[in-house]
Amino acid sequence: MQEFRGKLIERIERTSNVESFRFALKEKLDFLPGQFVQVIFDEKDRKNGALNKYLSFSCASGKDYIEVTKKISESKFSDKLDSLKVGKEVLFKGPMGKCVFNPAHPKIGFLVGGIGVTPAISIIEHIALQKLPTNVVMVYSNWTVADIAFKEELADWEHENQNIKIIHSVVSEKPKDDKIYTGMITKDLILQTVEDYKDRVWFIFGPPAMVTAMQMVCKNLNLGDERLMIETFMGY
Repeated sequence: MQEFRGKLIERIERTSNVESFRFALKEKLDFLPGQFVQVIFDEKDRKNGALNKYLSFSCASGKDYIEVTKKISESKFSDKLDSLKVGKEVLFKGPMGKCVFNPAHPKIGFLVGGIGVTPAISIIEHIALQKLPTNVVMVYSNWTVADIAFKEELADWEHENQNIKIIHSVVSEKPKDDKIYTGMITKDLILQTVEDYKDRVWFIFGPPAMVTAMQMVCKNLNLGDERLMIETFMGY
């Protein structure tokens, strides 16, 4: 783990309230797909949890930049992040996290909702760019279709790689696209869409309530703890 500075080079709007921030580094950062970093806005008080928070990488490693993605909310941290201008330098600490991609697993799955998708994006982009044989299924739940972050990127990776399958579900509307399911991620949705679910290692990312709900889904599917990789995001 190390501290390093990155210069903001690009901001990308993913949805109306989700944005990605790309930072150029003096040296490439070696991190594992699925890891996260601490963004430090208060350098004097490192224990300031309101301004120093953790964000997952939302890109594959080995690039000339790192990318983090955040749902912009009404918080001091979001305000600080949203006020960043291109060219501004930010201090980071990392990488951190053990809930990472392992090429030894031939089949993996993701149960994610909302902004919890970011570490899954890092892993899936890594698999797509490296043209790895890992078979991937992601079940991705959002409130509405408009809330689906990285929708085009996920569609491209799925189109270009027969080993990648993306399953979308939305909670509060009936989508016009018949390929998008309605409702939350449930046992029945997994049974309906992922025939080989018992053969996969499942990643669960998100806030505590989402993680707890997905753990219950996995329990109802008789998936043991050895099949689960869990990262709980605190301090949204």
